Amino acid sequence: MFYYLIALLVIALDQLTKWMIVKKMEYGESIEIIENLLYITSHRNRGAAWGILQGQMWFFYIITIAVIIGLVYYIQKMAKQSRLLGVALGLMLGGAIGNFIDRIARQEVVDFVHTYIFSYSFPVFNVADASLSIGVGLLVIHMLLEEKNAKEKNNG
Repeated sequence: MFYYLIALLVIALDQLTKWMIVKKMEYGESIEIIENLLYITSHRNRGAAWGILQGQMWFFYIITIAVIIGLVYYIQKMAKQSRLLGVALGLMLGGAIGNFIDRIARQEVVDFVHTYIFSYSFPVFNVADASLSIGVGLLVIHMLLEEKNAKEKNNG
């Protein structure tokens, strides 16, 4: 249940921040938070990460439903074995549902976190994207730890 609460928290924070951007900012408007580093920029994305596959909503519907089903399955089956795995899956579930809500309700995803890394304008993202990325990162860490533990067990 804890991992579903993580997903629910991500969804709520994601949808609240997106609602605020849509209601309070004009499309394209940007607010400087930290000069040359962090901006809040009202942006829309009809594709996937970095704007790929623009306008392919039917594809995103199918893929996202499959991903959500898979994440719920793995939370039910595997999360009891590892808290790290459960948190990773909960973050990924919340992120997937957060962007899915946008695709259904708006036919586009609201993005707003705009960062510059050494003068490179990183693609604008949102809470759901960040949650997905952190979840995937934690999943990779979990897999590396599992591999290390398996090797130690086999080698004595």
